Amino acid sequence: MITRPDLPRLLAAARSRGSAVGAFNVIMLEHAEAIAEGAQQAGLPVVLQISENCVRYHGSLAPITVASLEIARRASVDVLVHLDHIEDPSLIREGIALGVDSVMYDGSRLPYAENLRTTREIADLCHEAGIAVEAELGEVGGKDGVHAPGARTDPGEAADFVAATGVDALAVAVGTSHAMVERTAQVDRSLVTRLRDAVPVPLVLHGSSGLSDEELRGAVASGMAKVNISTHLNGLFTRSVRQFLADQPEAVDPRKYVRLGRTAVASETARLLRLLAG
Repeated sequence: MITRPDLPRLLAAARSRGSAVGAFNVIMLEHAEAIAEGAQQAGLPVVLQISENCVRYHGSLAPITVASLEIARRASVDVLVHLDHIEDPSLIREGIALGVDSVMYDGSRLPYAENLRTTREIADLCHEAGIAVEAELGEVGGKDGVHAPGARTDPGEAADFVAATGVDALAVAVGTSHAMVERTAQVDRSLVTRLRDAVPVPLVLHGSSGLSDEELRGAVASGMAKVNISTHLNGLFTRSVRQFLADQPEAVDPRKYVRLGRTAVASETARLLRLLAG
């Protein structure tokens, strides 16, 4: 096992190469296993993301996080464990104690001044513990907030927010949206370039499941350094399981069909990581 770098160095290296690091969400243990396996197949680093929704599903943070950390430590490539869209500071403190590599604090629902203040506090807390912080600006509009298709991040505001909070990476709104099941979204590449030039930290693209391969390449070429994908992989997992159960309705052993979902996610993870690496 090789020594894993911290997230800022990983993203800075990707940014300098004009490539991006893939970050994929863990829902169940099989997701963590599949994503790590895909990274090893590709020979590239990856980020395992555990969201607050995932924590609610499991009932607590520790079990899925401890398991993901162990999978990461056993991998032959760099696998980082990252808390994603965390609004509850107590979960961040718990994650620090468990040993996560980085945190995405989501204060986007708060008024701007409060988001800035709490993000600064979280950044200080995490930096004192030696881990990195990703954040985002406040909601712009639409039920998907910052990541509604029509939302856009202003480069000047983004630069000011980073300077005031001290975060290590910034999620920006450039045309994507969470939970898309069709790959029809388009990235505002000109805006990505302006953000890259204005913001001193790596940029993060959320809601990337809605992007085609061509759009993913364009987003990375324009300046994205971290690309988050979840729904796309979940769709592959579910379709694999659904097909098995349709073909073999008498099956009762979940290992037989969950294994197929895990294999599908591993294969697509490897492909996407190679795509993002350029």
